[in-house]
Amino acid sequence: MTKLWSGTFRSLKSFNFRLWTAGALVSNIGTWMQRIAQDWLVLTQLTHHDASALGVVTGLQFAPQLLLLPWTGLAADRLNQRKLLLFTQAAMGVFATCLGVLTVGGVVRLWHVYVFAFLSGSAAALDAPVRQTFVAEMVGDADLPNAVALNSTSFTAAQMIGPAVAGLLIAKVGTGWAILLNGLSFGAVLISMAFFRLSELRTSARAHRSASGFMEGLRYVWRRQELRTMLIMLFLIGTFSFNFPIFISTMAVSVFHSDARGFGLLSSIMAVGTISGALLAARQEKPGFASLRMGALAFGTGCALAAIAPGYWWFAAALVIIGVAAMTFTNGTNSLMQLSTEPSMRGRVMALRVGIALGGMALGAPILGWIANDFGPRWSLGIAAAADFAAALVAVLVLTRRKDPRGSNNL
Repeated sequence: MTKLWSGTFRSLKSFNFRLWTAGALVSNIGTWMQRIAQDWLVLTQLTHHDASALGVVTGLQFAPQLLLLPWTGLAADRLNQRKLLLFTQAAMGVFATCLGVLTVGGVVRLWHVYVFAFLSGSAAALDAPVRQTFVAEMVGDADLPNAVALNSTSFTAAQMIGPAVAGLLIAKVGTGWAILLNGLSFGAVLISMAFFRLSELRTSARAHRSASGFMEGLRYVWRRQELRTMLIMLFLIGTFSFNFPIFISTMAVSVFHSDARGFGLLSSIMAVGTISGALLAARQEKPGFASLRMGALAFGTGCALAAIAPGYWWFAAALVIIGVAAMTFTNGTNSLMQLSTEPSMRGRVMALRVGIALGGMALGAPILGWIANDFGPRWSLGIAAAADFAAALVAVLVLTRRKDPRGSNNL
């Protein structure tokens, strides 16, 4: 037990991080419940299995990551991060509650889902970079990779629970209740942050005010080969491979003809892979650039296997591989980019990371939805696999140009 506390779970020695993890787990369960319920609502209640409509919802939800990029990173670098998180978490809770009330009341329309997807996405765009950099304030740079991995473990543990609970709720009482409960779940984060020990927070250096703050961040990233390469890889994978709602929902509904419980179970099964990848990452002191290459290769392999899966359980097995690979890659980029960046620039760099990855999802979602509609869901997974292999090739090219071709941990 002592070895685990000083190794895999060492960040939990921080009182504030323990509180944050507990509150985030409850909120993340609610988030996964809404993801499943919202996809099911669009595919089966508001349209007739229209993957393009689902692609539009996904696009609207993640488009603010790109649209608000000039401001989200600056906010994370300049403003009080705890207060900013209180605001964004409360806003997302209100938006989820409103959509849940409309759905429970039986008056929800597709345009309502579009509007709340964009509003929630706007709050999430402001929330994401500050939430990621705030981890360093709770635990410090030494335990940052471990804390990032444990955050991911919390998120993926919720992924095991939330979709399964959502499937049961949808079957028993209706879609709206799963969405409404997500709105209430944000209260757990707000309560946990209210009890923080403020004296134990390690406040990072704040960025100076300047008119060219966003451009300064772009120039900073462009001058750094390792940061530039990771953003290219994130764009390829984020645009075509992070759209799990489209892949899982269209395969479940159109190919395997699953009900709501079978649909929710697939997301929970994928979480077995993601939580395994997160715990493996938690044991590492610092991820190496070579691990990004391996993550991208495994990601592409998983998507290729999912594309040709002959049955429901074969597809579920491929999702486990995808989950491990996705977590290996995302945790690696998160930790490496933060540790390779000056504290006063982290907000802008992490905003670029999130904007590229999730903004790429907004660009890719309508395309993948159209491909799934016109050519079949398996083709959309094939496109994802090709993008993953292309990202791995980018990493290989960078590693071969370095003096150490094995990709040591000096990035």
